[in-house]
Amino acid sequence: KRELCGEITVEDNLTLGAFQRYRMGKRDQAQTMEEVYTLFPRLKERRSQLAGTLSGGERQMLAVGRALMAKPKLLMLDEPSRGLA
Repeated sequence: KRELCGEITVEDNLTLGAFQRYRMGKRDQAQTMEEVYTLFPRLKERRSQLAGTLSGGERQMLAVGRALMAKPKLLMLDEPSRGLA
């Protein structure tokens, strides 16, 4: 199960991912978000949409994008492309 906050927007979900990296400033956060939007342009199109209304593939993109917002050194994924078109 993807752990997303369905009651908030795509952009707010991505912002939550950045909080895991507590020293990230606003500028770094904005730059990282643009990098995520470059990887997943569909998320940028839907940034104001509630996460709970996304399709399964879009939710998968959001889950990966939110994890990337923390700028992890290593990201282990189980079937990351499942549900993506």
